[in-house]
Amino acid sequence: MVGEVKKSRPVGKPSGGSYGGSDKSGSGGNKKSSGGKPRPKESTKRQSMLNTHKINPFKYDMNEVLGASSMDPAKASAFLASVIAKASRVSTKDAKEFVKTFLDSGDLTKDEFDKINRLLDRYSKFR
Repeated sequence: MVGEVKKSRPVGKPSGGSYGGSDKSGSGGNKKSSGGKPRPKESTKRQSMLNTHKINPFKYDMNEVLGASSMDPAKASAFLASVIAKASRVSTKDAKEFVKTFLDSGDLTKDEFDKINRLLDRYSKFR
């Protein structure tokens, strides 16, 4: 085009696609450093855990059990959150041991303890 001035890129600076303004010669954060074979996956023994797809029905049933218990509602809420966390991240076995500590301290009756254990078994799967 006649009379139009072309703008040139400044020399020595990278083009507009890099976020931090860093040049491409540095080490990239997304590159693998192993350089060869992928690491083999360490196999762990499968254990019973809370099925995360069924957490809402589990919460509903647990709230029915805890609502009928003599446990303080604020304490029951924290108790339920801890049971769900242990059962979904560690194992239902650890969650049952946690519930047993509340049975031993007198916060739960034997009947409530049995109901909670049955719920943990019903809503769990091996993974």
